[in-house]
Amino acid sequence: MPKILIIYSTTDGHTRKICLRLQQIIENLNNQVVLVSINDKIEVDLKTFDKIVIGASIRYGKHRPEVYEFIKRNLQVLESKPNAFFTVNIVARKPEKNQPETNPYLIKFLRQIAWKPRNLAVFAGRLDYQMYSFWDRFMIRLIMRLTKGPTDPKTNIEFTDWQQVESFAHLISEMQ
Repeated sequence: MPKILIIYSTTDGHTRKICLRLQQIIENLNNQVVLVSINDKIEVDLKTFDKIVIGASIRYGKHRPEVYEFIKRNLQVLESKPNAFFTVNIVARKPEKNQPETNPYLIKFLRQIAWKPRNLAVFAGRLDYQMYSFWDRFMIRLIMRLTKGPTDPKTNIEFTDWQQVESFAHLISEMQ
């Protein structure tokens, strides 16, 4: 049974929710999945896994520094195994920005790292103004106003296409 590591970075918990769904589907396809938060700084021996997946959320147009550090520190092992990377961001709610080749944040991220993931995905995230701090709520509403997104402070919308997540889980299961 293939052993798959899914390591993730989340800001508000939605990337973790996506990872839990990936884990459920992948395990139903006869794989063993270990789910680890990069934020917990847990040391895992990557060499013991058959496949490695990294998922990371965006806040203010950037992935967290821990994601860059993890990739840099583990580049050799990442490149030696079947691997995938996915990003979660609100801009992916727009059909013209929800693919790896059209998502500006993923394109920028890939230019900044040495790793070339073999499989890529982009998932739209969740917008929940009530859970944000005053400053985040203010800034995200401003960004949404500029990008013609929802600005009502009571907004709580999940933009994630769960069918797309399921398809990515199947791709991960089949990676060689």
